[in-house]
Amino acid sequence: MNPLKTIVALALLVVMTGCASVNMAPNQESTQAKEFVYPEGGKAGVYVFRKDSPFGAALKKDIWINGECIGESARGVFFYHQVEGGQEHEVATESEFSPNTMTLFAEAGNNYFIEQYIRMGAFVGGANMRQHEEESGMREVNKLDLAAGGNCSREL
Repeated sequence: MNPLKTIVALALLVVMTGCASVNMAPNQESTQAKEFVYPEGGKAGVYVFRKDSPFGAALKKDIWINGECIGESARGVFFYHQVEGGQEHEVATESEFSPNTMTLFAEAGNNYFIEQYIRMGAFVGGANMRQHEEESGMREVNKLDLAAGGNCSREL
């Protein structure tokens, strides 16, 4: 095998399986968020999570809701953010070349669960999102820890 190809392959493997860390919220806040209390006052709750998968573990990816920085994700973390109910909201994640976005219609008094996942890109891993049903979302979030928000590395 070509030595240059070997070096590139090993570098890609390190980037895709290394470990990234982000600032974490106190354990008490994480435990409280996992009670999944339904929001009041016309609000809806949005949980954005990233599973504890070794694939893309070295990558941190920003998350925004309605252009507001929610935080920078790493494997095994989640964020909780309240939004106005009865409205559409844009949820975005940093990807390889430009943000990937999805529209979420949030009804007041409900919780919503969005998984951010890493996928292969042309040069580095990108990120995308998918919505989960409430039951599977709660099950996934229960395995994770709450990250401290507001530490995006880029502007949307």
